[in-house]
Amino acid sequence: MRHDLHLVLGLGLALSLSAAACGSDGGGGNDDGGDDGAPMPDGGFVDPPPPARGFQVISPDVTIMPGQEITYCYYFRTPNTEELAIKKWSSAMTPGSHHMILYTTQTERMPAGTVSSGGCSSFGVNNVPSWTYSAQTPTQELALPADDGAGKPLGQRIAAGTPAYLEMHYLNGSDSPLKAHVTLNAEAHEAGAVFTQTAPYVTYNTQISVGPGATNVVETQTCNVPANVKFWTMSTHAHKQAVKTAVKDGTAVAFSSTDWEHPGSATWLATPFFTFASSKLTYECTYNNIGDNKMDTVVSGPSAEKNEMCMAVGYYFPANKSLFCLNSFGPF
Repeated sequence: MRHDLHLVLGLGLALSLSAAACGSDGGGGNDDGGDDGAPMPDGGFVDPPPPARGFQVISPDVTIMPGQEITYCYYFRTPNTEELAIKKWSSAMTPGSHHMILYTTQTERMPAGTVSSGGCSSFGVNNVPSWTYSAQTPTQELALPADDGAGKPLGQRIAAGTPAYLEMHYLNGSDSPLKAHVTLNAEAHEAGAVFTQTAPYVTYNTQISVGPGATNVVETQTCNVPANVKFWTMSTHAHKQAVKTAVKDGTAVAFSSTDWEHPGSATWLATPFFTFASSKLTYECTYNNIGDNKMDTVVSGPSAEKNEMCMAVGYYFPANKSLFCLNSFGPF
């Protein structure tokens, strides 16, 4: 999930956001190729065709060495020349890919075309990245609800040339180097289509502290939810010390998972969708620090191996922007 203060949202939600776990296991490669240290071929991977209306982004190939775990960020501007209302996201990842997250930003964080394994974690309060889509399986798609309850489909606005970046987490479990990349498709509604805008709502807890050998440590924060909005998907994001994650409306559980790496998601694709009756979203994560970090205090941070995260990630509507809540402050 980046790790960039993984903060911001986007559906990926992962939606799937799920989807976006930052685990240390991942796909391996095939056994052919890779002679003399050359990167292995991608196992016959074929990039999917671009959508008839929308855009496609393909990240440059990077080489992942045997046993290497690394996160790259690919910075770009979306290639659309007019504002689009996205109705479906889809992606394909070559072997060695663990997950990817698409973030959009207000301004360029790095020049378009940059591929970097550093700098992904910085952000400014006036340029918070918006988690827009994520995936943790080789092929994945996210279709937005086709009816908001009043006969209009949902759509996600992407302005022409929007600054964005793909955060790509790789783990090469094979014995040979791998070439890896991500293909992202954004399928849009027809020009002039009437739709209801949806956007991500993301939370991030910076105050996690799990002491050496501690068990059943619960970290909780509560954020405000705008009045009269509905959610159509919700998930969580954490690292390997987490044994349970949950999103609550007061004391009522909206979503929970005991699988930190593949948390799944709750989806409400038709009326009445989901509303937070309390106007409060509580997100919490329960941790056991009894693994290979048990001698250390584990705190919030980007490392999937050494740090922890606790995030709620969802999509809401009607929306006019992505929302982010830091700890219990916000959303803004």
